[in-house]
Amino acid sequence: MKRRLLPMVALLAAGFIVTLQACTPTVKVEAPAEPITINLNIKLDAEVRLKIEEKAKDDINNNPEIF
Repeated sequence: MKRRLLPMVALLAAGFIVTLQACTPTVKVEAPAEPITINLNIKLDAEVRLKIEEKAKDDINNNPEIF
């Protein structure tokens, strides 16, 4: 009886080990397919602010009674 039971126990243990290895998490690190695009509109924004500030300074100097 023990001789028949030993192969079954070994088979169950092997199946259990295979099942545990199949559940291990895997992490994949891949480069993106398309290049990363960063859109910078800083120069345009800075120019607009500079022009508005210069216009505001001129208005204040020309019309000090307003403020």
